[in-house]
Amino acid sequence: MESHFKTDRGKVREVNEDAAGIFYNEAAQILAIVADGMGGHQAGEVASELAIAIAKEQWENQDTLLTPAETEEWVNHLIDKMNRDIYDYALQKEEYEGMGTTAVITISSDEFVTIAHVGDSRCYLFSDNHLKQVTNDHSLVNELVRTGQISETDAEQHPRKNVLIRAIGTEQSTKVDSKTIHWKQHDRLLLCSDGLSNKVSDDELAELLQKMNSIEQLTDELVTLANVRGGEDNITVAVIQNTSNTEVGETS
Repeated sequence: MESHFKTDRGKVREVNEDAAGIFYNEAAQILAIVADGMGGHQAGEVASELAIAIAKEQWENQDTLLTPAETEEWVNHLIDKMNRDIYDYALQKEEYEGMGTTAVITISSDEFVTIAHVGDSRCYLFSDNHLKQVTNDHSLVNELVRTGQISETDAEQHPRKNVLIRAIGTEQSTKVDSKTIHWKQHDRLLLCSDGLSNKVSDDELAELLQKMNSIEQLTDELVTLANVRGGEDNITVAVIQNTSNTEVGETS
């Protein structure tokens, strides 16, 4: 597997409250994480960096995960720990009160990928020249779309577009969505914060994923495109490519 990530402050924000990491274990499995922090003065930056540090520490101490079931259980426990640790940390200092973060995490082996997320940072699968959003945003606007109260077109310009209904660290507990998919050689995963997904359409993502061979150049191009279109938010992108010879169809 190949992987690369890039995080950028954007053109407007003074601080980058996004954070990301890609970590390997001894079996060459990859844990990738994108986190988008929120809170008071620089508190979002603290929350997202804590999420990355916790993921790194836990992954480095973890043996190979052999099945989707044990991988889903492990990543759910990981996010539970993140939530407790960030929540407890926020109680220690007044300026950190209410801080939290989104997180989208993938654990990739040659045969399968387990995805877990809280918030509106996303994971996409690009397979057979087709792009699929694997995660569903935990946002107020997405809930309004899901329940038929507004259209997807209305959602794009909704004034409360950035309001989350789930986050990590803002409450004593949080709910995690997790699933496992199978992937095959040449498939790509794309993880991103909303600084990218709010600026680049799915069709544009698919086009760039298809035509750009270098995943490092791909991440650079996506960040540049979001900045060209205003860069009002922090922007983070991570790409993982399956370079194995496994040929297994997608399922969920």
